[in-house]
Amino acid sequence: MSTTHPLTTTGFELANYRIKSSFGVVRGIIVRSRSVIGNFAASIQAFFGGNITLYTELCERAREDAFDQMLAQAAELGANAVIGVRYDANEIGPGITEVLCYGTAVFVEPSRNESRASLAPQTNQ
Repeated sequence: MSTTHPLTTTGFELANYRIKSSFGVVRGIIVRSRSVIGNFAASIQAFFGGNITLYTELCERAREDAFDQMLAQAAELGANAVIGVRYDANEIGPGITEVLCYGTAVFVEPSRNESRASLAPQTNQ
């Protein structure tokens, strides 16, 4: 499975594909903490109001890392797609957060109608 353009969806089916086999739940888990320096810089941003970009960037990196771990686990099982993708986050201690990304690893192939359409001669209009 390529992590650059994976077939993933929050739904339980992929348009124009059919599920050939399912490998079960796959997940990626990241646990992150905020540093003292990061907390100080973020508190300065919070003082002025608005988006606290340091925390936003930390959260986005944690989500990306959890997503990439999930895709790697799916690829190890032989999956080429993940359906039903979800995220969850929990604070497991002061300043320590767990980010979980999970879904169902599946092997999909183009649906028959889609396969036939790709083999049909193309016409110019």
